[in-house]
Amino acid sequence: MIDIAGMEGLDPVATFCGNCDCGCPQLFVDPAAPDERRVVLTDDFGQRVQMSVDQFSSLVADAKSGKLDGVLTP
Repeated sequence: MIDIAGMEGLDPVATFCGNCDCGCPQLFVDPAAPDERRVVLTDDFGQRVQMSVDQFSSLVADAKSGKLDGVLTP
Protein backbone atom coordinates (compact mmCIF):
# COMPACT_ATOMS: atom_id res chain seq x y z
CA MET A 1 0.00 0.00 0.00
CA ILE A 2 1.18 3.52 -0.79
CA ASP A 3 2.31 5.40 2.30
CA ILE A 4 0.39 8.68 1.94
CA ALA A 5 -0.69 10.78 4.88
CA GLY A 6 -4.45 10.68 5.23
CA MET A 7 -4.90 7.19 3.77
CA GLU A 8 -5.95 5.70 7.10
CA GLY A 9 -9.46 4.29 7.15
CA LEU A 10 -9.62 3.62 3.40
CA ASP A 11 -10.75 0.18 2.27
CA PRO A 12 -8.42 -1.19 -0.45
CA VAL A 13 -10.17 -2.55 -3.55
CA ALA A 14 -7.46 -3.13 -6.18
CA THR A 15 -3.76 -2.62 -6.87
CA PHE A 16 -2.74 -1.97 -10.46
CA CYS A 17 0.56 -3.64 -11.38
CA GLY A 18 1.56 -5.11 -8.04
CA ASN A 19 4.61 -6.78 -9.59
CA CYS A 20 7.02 -4.37 -7.99
CA ASP A 21 7.61 -2.41 -4.83
CA CYS A 22 7.41 1.06 -6.39
CA GLY A 23 4.09 2.24 -4.99
CA CYS A 24 1.72 1.02 -7.67
CA PRO A 25 -1.56 2.85 -8.29
CA GLN A 26 -4.34 1.68 -6.01
CA LEU A 27 -8.12 1.93 -5.79
CA PHE A 28 -9.82 2.50 -2.43
CA VAL A 29 -13.26 3.18 -1.01
CA ASP A 30 -13.49 5.79 1.73
CA PRO A 31 -16.55 4.83 3.78
CA ALA A 32 -16.32 8.04 5.82
CA ALA A 33 -16.23 10.40 2.81
CA PRO A 34 -19.26 12.20 1.40
CA ASP A 35 -20.90 10.39 -1.54
CA GLU A 36 -19.26 12.67 -4.12
CA ARG A 37 -15.73 11.75 -2.88
CA ARG A 38 -16.14 8.10 -1.83
CA VAL A 39 -13.91 6.42 -4.47
CA VAL A 40 -10.17 7.18 -4.18
CA LEU A 41 -7.56 6.38 -6.82
CA THR A 42 -3.89 6.90 -5.97
CA ASP A 43 -0.96 7.00 -8.36
CA ASP A 44 2.65 5.98 -7.86
CA PHE A 45 3.68 9.63 -7.32
CA GLY A 46 1.62 10.09 -4.16
CA GLN A 47 -1.27 11.93 -5.79
CA ARG A 48 -4.91 10.98 -5.42
CA VAL A 49 -8.18 11.51 -7.26
CA GLN A 50 -11.52 11.29 -5.51
CA MET A 51 -14.80 10.67 -7.33
CA SER A 52 -18.35 9.69 -6.62
CA VAL A 53 -19.61 6.15 -6.83
CA ASP A 54 -21.76 7.23 -9.81
CA GLN A 55 -18.72 8.62 -11.64
CA PHE A 56 -16.74 5.46 -10.96
CA SER A 57 -19.69 3.31 -12.08
CA SER A 58 -19.78 5.23 -15.35
CA LEU A 59 -16.04 4.63 -15.85
CA VAL A 60 -16.46 0.90 -15.18
CA ALA A 61 -19.42 0.73 -17.59
CA ASP A 62 -17.36 2.44 -20.31
CA ALA A 63 -14.51 -0.02 -19.76
CA LYS A 64 -16.85 -3.01 -19.89
CA SER A 65 -18.52 -1.79 -23.08
CA GLY A 66 -15.17 -1.41 -24.86
CA LYS A 67 -15.19 2.40 -25.06
CA LEU A 68 -11.73 2.54 -23.47
CA ASP A 69 -10.14 -0.24 -25.53
CA GLY A 70 -8.44 2.13 -27.98
CA VAL A 71 -7.16 4.65 -25.44
CA LEU A 72 -3.58 3.40 -25.44
CA THR A 73 -3.27 2.46 -29.10
CA PRO A 74 -2.24 5.12 -31.64
